[in-house]
Amino acid sequence: MSLHQNEENTKVLCLQEVQEDHYGTEIRPSLESLGYHCEYKMRTGRKPDGCAICFKHSKFSLLSVNPVEFFRPDVPLLDRDNVGLVLLLQPRIPSTASPALCVANTHLLYNPRRGDIKLTQLAMLLAEISSVAHQKDGSFCPIVMCGDFNSVPGSPLYSFIKEGKLNYEGLAIGKVSGQEQSSRGQRILSIPIWPPNLGISQNCVYEVQQVPKVEKTDGDPTQTQLDKTEVLVTPEKLSSHLQHHFSLSSVYSHYFPDTGIPEVTTCHSRSAITVDYIFYSAEKEDVAEKPGAEVALVGGLKLLARLSLLTEQDLWTVNGLPNENNSSDHLPLLAKFRLEL
Repeated sequence: MSLHQNEENTKVLCLQEVQEDHYGTEIRPSLESLGYHCEYKMRTGRKPDGCAICFKHSKFSLLSVNPVEFFRPDVPLLDRDNVGLVLLLQPRIPSTASPALCVANTHLLYNPRRGDIKLTQLAMLLAEISSVAHQKDGSFCPIVMCGDFNSVPGSPLYSFIKEGKLNYEGLAIGKVSGQEQSSRGQRILSIPIWPPNLGISQNCVYEVQQVPKVEKTDGDPTQTQLDKTEVLVTPEKLSSHLQHHFSLSSVYSHYFPDTGIPEVTTCHSRSAITVDYIFYSAEKEDVAEKPGAEVALVGGLKLLARLSLLTEQDLWTVNGLPNENNSSDHLPLLAKFRLEL
């Protein structure tokens, strides 16, 4: 495995479809020799691949590793083996006030006609990010969320990530990701999409069961009080409105500004589209303008630069992907940020 010069300067790498044996024998040893610490989460089924996050240990210390399994044997809807991985990193900078950085990586289900599963997998990832990035003062640390979301720009799933809200009432199951144009014969998303026993609210956070706690007081030695957790309100269960608390922007605009021609991140015999993204939490001054931002962020990320993508026509001139110069059917995405303290 070899990295180009700009990739060698990369502080954090998020990789998908990483084959387990290649990771153990080639990828991890090569990256460790370049000063990276690597974490890996394999799929839960029979396919021997997964997601990896690797970071320069000279730049970050590892606070926590949080794998996310989208397969749930107790939830019939969640019968696929996709996974996610969420790390909490502490920048190694000479400042006691520097916030941690939450980095998430995932590969959502491909099936264009199972938007119900895609949205539920996304909600599970967002719930884990919310848990990991949550600070003691109620704010969130800066967040970077990467991966193959198997959804195109402007689709309901994409819009939900960026806008922080989605009303899916009447939405055809195959329209969620925008991968297919026709929704003929497809059923409508159920309300709610996932069952209550998943333990995730419509705000994409974990629901904690209210457990009676017995406390002795002067007035009543056996007075029962409820732990202060998220209140489970019945009307929310029947709502078709999804929300999340993050203010997320996309590194890429998905269209070339001069021509309006779409950027693509994957190009093969079936299609040439964008399905891969780097989302990040905006700077402090931008948060108030974002519709989904209900909770404050500590610091923020300022986008400084990005690696240009290509058009479909560009890629077909080199026989699409993969080809003799690029062994993957996806293009690499690369961004440079400044962490605002």
